[in-house]
Amino acid sequence: MSKFQKPYDNERIICTLCKHYCKLKEGQTGICGVNKNSNGEMECLVYGYPTALAVDPVEKKPLYHFFPDSKSLSIGTVGCNFHCSFCQNWTISQTSKIDKSTYYSPQKIVELAIENNCQSISYTYNEPTIFYPYARDIALEAKKHNIKNIFVTDGYESEEVINDMIGIIDAVNVDLKAFNEQYYKKELGGELNKVLDGLKLFAKHNIWLEITTLLVPGKNDSEEEVRQIAQFIANELGVHVPWHISAFHPSYKENNLPSTSLESLKKAYDIGKEAGLQHIYMGNIGVENHTLCPSCKMQLIERKAFGVGQNKLQNSNQCPNCDYKIEGVFYEQ
Repeated sequence: MSKFQKPYDNERIICTLCKHYCKLKEGQTGICGVNKNSNGEMECLVYGYPTALAVDPVEKKPLYHFFPDSKSLSIGTVGCNFHCSFCQNWTISQTSKIDKSTYYSPQKIVELAIENNCQSISYTYNEPTIFYPYARDIALEAKKHNIKNIFVTDGYESEEVINDMIGIIDAVNVDLKAFNEQYYKKELGGELNKVLDGLKLFAKHNIWLEITTLLVPGKNDSEEEVRQIAQFIANELGVHVPWHISAFHPSYKENNLPSTSLESLKKAYDIGKEAGLQHIYMGNIGVENHTLCPSCKMQLIERKAFGVGQNKLQNSNQCPNCDYKIEGVFYEQ
């Protein structure tokens, strides 16, 4: 029996990969389109069949406090457990058509990471929770070679998966897409409170956590909602948790909306600072995102686009001016 299933009744089993907990009869596939009840066993149909493979700077995930200026092998498959109308990767996330022309074993993925001098492997592009059985096996193989593992996710992992990630997944960037229950349910296909519960669990398990919010004009960018997001991060996760506020650009089913303005991002930045957040970064809009010391405001890590210029941290995470220790994973642990 798969590690990520449990019995439901005589006809159905429950997939426990994500918080949808799909109840599947023989031959049925879950909401994600890629996990199937095959003879009473959960089968991850995309296991071994990535659709996207690339070498990225870790800053592109985005992770700014996790091995800055390192390379990450990024891997994604088809399928998703959400149906966001503004998805940037909809051509792979909103399909269940699997290209099985080339099989990549977990060992092969790790070999590619080693060949490309990658310090980590990122499970990204589509929702990695739906291919967690594959990601997990890659991650365990990567651990043997001291390669870190990163999840870029919508935060809808089941509690079973998040608990399993301890000691396997080193860092996560979670999309906190809004702070409106109806918006999550109707437009994304999930439940806000379940995402928030998952975020708290990540923080509790000390898996390095950064948050991304894509500000979509007229959808989730009201001052009230942005303030709710910032206050949740500050009060429930910690003021040290980096918050990436990203600009939306027309995509998929939202081609009629305008791009997010720099003014809107700056307003969100100010709201985040009012909430006490120490590290706020503006993405997708071409501004520089330096890491400053929360105590003395000295520029510690200089960034240009997805590259890092100077890194002035001493003893891996310490401000050279005032000795303040910056939260993050800046060195081998």
